[in-house]
Amino acid sequence: MKIITSENIPIKMWLEDIEPGALQQAKNLANLPYAFRHIALMPDSHEGYGMPIGGVLAAKDVIIPNAVGVDIGCGMCAVRTSLNSIEKSALRNILTEIKKTIPLGFEHYKTKQDENLMPGSGTPDKYLHVVNEEYQSALTQIGTLGGGNHFIEVQKGSDGKIWIMIHSGSRNIGKQVADYYNKLAVKLKDKFHSPVPDKWQLAVLPLKSEEGQIYLKEMNYCVDFALANRKLMMAKIKNIFLNEIPELQRVCREYGEESAFGNMINIAHNYAVQEIHFSQNVMVHRKGATLAEKGTIGIIPGSQGTKSYIVKGKGEKESFNSCSHGAGRRMGRHQAIRSLDLNDEIRRLDNQGIIHSIHSRRDLDEASSAYKDIDTVIENQKDLIEVLIELTPLGVIKG
Repeated sequence: MKIITSENIPIKMWLEDIEPGALQQAKNLANLPYAFRHIALMPDSHEGYGMPIGGVLAAKDVIIPNAVGVDIGCGMCAVRTSLNSIEKSALRNILTEIKKTIPLGFEHYKTKQDENLMPGSGTPDKYLHVVNEEYQSALTQIGTLGGGNHFIEVQKGSDGKIWIMIHSGSRNIGKQVADYYNKLAVKLKDKFHSPVPDKWQLAVLPLKSEEGQIYLKEMNYCVDFALANRKLMMAKIKNIFLNEIPELQRVCREYGEESAFGNMINIAHNYAVQEIHFSQNVMVHRKGATLAEKGTIGIIPGSQGTKSYIVKGKGEKESFNSCSHGAGRRMGRHQAIRSLDLNDEIRRLDNQGIIHSIHSRRDLDEASSAYKDIDTVIENQKDLIEVLIELTPLGVIKG
């Protein structure tokens, strides 16, 4: 851990190679009058909006929409199957069916999904203004992947089993909630006597204010929606596996579905929640950071050409019980598209035998070379997590 002590409170970093923009954002956080104890930067940290991705901020008395981000509740889920192997032809068929079944990128379902799949199993409380405005649209977006770095991946685990992993978030409903309340916080700056400079992009809502309380409720709804979104996708993918692989059907018939598919691991990495740290009740903002409380089972994904990890938290108090949420970007999307060699990236994945999603230059923003080295990221946080299972990619679908 590296410690910077030049600001109002320390910045504790689990990495060396932080870009200047992310470091400046961390310094802004450290100079917030509401920031508590220290700022924690995980080993995947890189520049975001207002706050670095891979950052953890404990704040007193306020909540900061931009310290949660636009993809509220974005996170990972993973399920272990009873399969010890999978034929390449079956894997190709499964990936093809997933693409036919689950809308990717900006796509959504043409018809509304069952309301019982939504948080609360029906129309949300009327005081959730943005959620209610977006509710009907969200009924066509639940169970969809989204774009960017979201993915569906089939993997082979170091435990000898085939795994299914999903990375997705709250789709448009989360973005609309985030944008609305960040703009509201900016608008109400004078009302709340906030001293935070506008250029920091860290407008606050007091927790005791009506606006802060409603944002917290709308944010939590989006966290729940993101989980419901991943659950529905996982259910559809499990059905595709069952339809394609007779061995899984047999296990289900003879021993039940819980024997064919293990319990789903779920972990979010964009949210804020009140927790006790250093004997104080604080609002912990994890933006691209994962809960690593002692005993918590989490997921740290790599890129589509590198391993992912099932981990167990060690409860390191200096990180506010947190760890990284992934490998972290090494270069921006536009930079990756401009500078990476398409043939090299395709060749690298083909040589590994991975059914991947790099086909044209526009796909290079999600190439492995655009991300930090996951082995280094994991090594830098061995005091935060214990690796339980390594997962090697076999087939990848990107949004």
